[in-house]
This record gives sequence, structure tokens and C-alpha cells, in this order.
Amino acid sequence: MQLSHRSVSNFSAPRTATVSRTTGETDVSVTLNLDGEGNCDANTGIPFLDHMLHQLASHGLFDLEVKAAGDTEIDDHHTNEDVGITIGQAFAQALRDRKGIQRFGNFLAPLDEALIQVALDFSGRPHLSYGLEIPTQRVGTYDTQLVREFFVALVNHSQMTLHIRQLDGINSHHIIEATFKAFARACRSAVEVDPRRSGQVPSSKGML
Repeated sequence: MQLSHRSVSNFSAPRTATVSRTTGETDVSVTLNLDGEGNCDANTGIPFLDHMLHQLASHGLFDLEVKAAGDTEIDDHHTNEDVGITIGQAFAQALRDRKGIQRFGNFLAPLDEALIQVALDFSGRPHLSYGLEIPTQRVGTYDTQLVREFFVALVNHSQMTLHIRQLDGINSHHIIEATFKAFARACRSAVEVDPRRSGQVPSSKGML
């Protein structure tokens, strides 16, 4: 996949990151461009997670490449978590000192009967408030408990505050997909350049 390297006003270098994580359980590599065009190449060995990563890239307008090999013969837990960790690390690296960004983002995403609200803050303080009530244990072969584990990992390693609220929804696939779409759009808003805050950290304290 060719990652876009569009120039961005107020930033001297492309906001990109490439991160690798290798453990006794998984081998994960992620390349992220915050100022991309929505291109995605995801091959994690977990088809439903790949589908969700495409939503993240497409609706966040991020270019995202994820390659993962893990012990999925046991279950998907380790790979799912380590992909979340590595994407979180990529966000943290690509944002660098977080100067000039909007910092906050929120979005309300409908998908048929499902309605999900996401609010987030690239605050430097990891916190997850998770309000999904997914009615089935699996979507295809994917264990729906792993949705929370993915976001726990991403939040801790990107150092963001993330609130996810389910306002409606009875179909598990719709609930999860609306969550990833809302998360993508909220991230897109939060990492965009604030033209009135060029070169400044978006905090009254002067640092995050």
C-alpha cells in the first residue's frame, strides 16, 4: 500500500509513525499517517478486526497499514490486544508533542438501529469509559469482549481519554461498526490542525 504524505500547514514534517511490537505471542507492525486519504491495508489474521480497521482509516482519513501474526490458534485475544497497543503507540508517535492540534473530538454515528456517541481528548492521561452493551458473544468468529480490550490497549498507549456511549442498538455488528466509525471521526477532528493555535500546545498548562 502506498501511504500518502500530503504536506500539512503548521507542521514541518509529515505526521507519520511506524511501530513494531514483537513478543512471544505476537508480531505486529503498524504504519500510520494522520494526514492521509483513508487508505488501509490490514492483515491481522482476524477478519472482523481487519474490517473495523478499514472503518478507522476510511472515516478518520488516516493511511493505515497493519500486519500481525499471532497465536490465533489459541484465540484472538493476544493479537487483538497487541494490535490495539501498537496502533496506540503509532498515534502517540505521530502526534509528537501534540502542538497545534484541536485535541478534543466527538461524533455521534448511526448505523441502522445502532447509535453510538464517542468523545475523546488527546490529553496525555489515559482513561476509558466504555458503555457498549453488545448482545451476542460473537460476530462471526470474533469474540465481542475483545472490542473493549482493543480500546483499553489503544487508550493506554496513545494516552487519550475516551468515552464510548451506546444510545441505541440491538445488532452486535452494527453496534461495533458504529463505534469504530464514531471513534474514527472523533479522532479525525481531534488531530486536525487548529489554525488559531499554530505551534502551541492545546492546554492552559502549556504541556500535556
